Amino acid sequence: MSELKDLSFEDALSELEGIVSRLERGDAPLEESIDIYERGAKLKKYCEDKLKAAQLKVDKIVLGADGPTGTEPLDGEG
Repeated sequence: MSELKDLSFEDALSELEGIVSRLERGDAPLEESIDIYERGAKLKKYCEDKLKAAQLKVDKIVLGADGPTGTEPLDGEG
């Protein structure tokens, strides 16, 4: 398993979808199901955080008279 910080959003989402499918099939032993459920919960939070960060960046788009003209840095970036 890759470290979460090393995963792209797309890779994390793909892994999460695989975990959901596996849990829905019910073919994993109980202990393994618990382990992959925990990994799935971490992946879910990671994906949510990535989406929130992307939304904040979109929200920071600077609008000019002719439409978007650039972006503003998020707080703490610069």
